[in-house]
Amino acid sequence: MSPKSTPSAARPKAAPALLQVQRHGAVAHVRLSRPAKRNALSDPLILQLHDCFAALPEDCRAAVLSGEGAHFCAGLDLSELVERDIQSAVLHSHMWHAAFDAIQFGRVPVVAALHGAVVGGGLELAAAAHIRVADRSTYYGLPEGQRGIFVGGGGSGRIPRLMGVARMTDLMMTGRVYDADEGLAVGLSQYLVDEGQALAKAMELAERIAQNAPMSNFAVMHALPRIAEQAQSQGQFTESLMAAVAESTPEAQRRLRAFLEGRAGKVVKATPGTKGK
Repeated sequence: MSPKSTPSAARPKAAPALLQVQRHGAVAHVRLSRPAKRNALSDPLILQLHDCFAALPEDCRAAVLSGEGAHFCAGLDLSELVERDIQSAVLHSHMWHAAFDAIQFGRVPVVAALHGAVVGGGLELAAAAHIRVADRSTYYGLPEGQRGIFVGGGGSGRIPRLMGVARMTDLMMTGRVYDADEGLAVGLSQYLVDEGQALAKAMELAERIAQNAPMSNFAVMHALPRIAEQAQSQGQFTESLMAAVAESTPEAQRRLRAFLEGRAGKVVKATPGTKGK
């Protein structure tokens, strides 16, 4: 699925670079760079996220998304909130959807390194990544109910798939804040590491993911979430088609031969104490 195009009418004039992008071999590191604003999501930053993930280099095989400074992302930049008519508001939300779809349904798997505030739109952004690594400074919130607004960046679709509708309802209605341990327990992150170690762990995972067969990664990113939403019989048919496509690629054939000939590692039991870390 191609990311949605961003409506040209929603594009403001050129803005200063609000992202830092670095390459580490096959991994692209994309860092939100508004530390003075706790990496709050302005319209220019949303557009730069869309353009960055929609145009990653062909030789990029995975990406890490992080935030500069003390926080990952504190959500929507409320200083830019303006009165809009209904049509303009819908187009504004559509712009966010396009940017976050470019992450979730892009070309490469994305690992988010979380620390500090992962709040509101920041949690919507994190939910668009495929794997989330949090450090112990991380906290999560959805304060839209207290602000008189509603999630508009795809959070109502993505976040309940991670933590459930009832938990998301609680966060939005009561202003409850989850700490890093609670976030891990309810599924907002898959890994929890010591403070300051999220980026290193995210890079380690991204480098491992980048070594996978590209079609296998593509199937997990694009087919798996759709199969999960289908009726079982439809999902199994989709699964059969995707399995046939993946295993017929030259890369899959090469890897299977390596395994059968004893040139590839086997699955082994994890070292005690490393689960979810």
